Amino acid sequence: AKETKEVSWENIAEAIGMSSVWTTSACLGMNSMPSDKASALCQYLDLSAEVREALEQYPTKVWDQAVPTDPLIYRLYEVVGVYGPTMKEIIQ
Repeated sequence: AKETKEVSWENIAEAIGMSSVWTTSACLGMNSMPSDKASALCQYLDLSAEVREALEQYPTKVWDQAVPTDPLIYRLYEVVGVYGPTMKEIIQ
């Protein structure tokens, strides 16, 4: 629907009143959307009630492989691997 309507994540986020990062993450299944945001998104993109219901579901975060193969995601994974324990210690 995003490509069909030729809109960006920023356009979609603005239409539903949320940040582009959160909106993208929710659309990729990594976060659930409150009912009003899911409804607004489906109305903006002309999506069905079935899609709205799916967007509202609590996500099950599952990664397909142990180590990401996408170069950008791998670099972020590497940063967490190197600095993760340090960040955890600082936060806790």
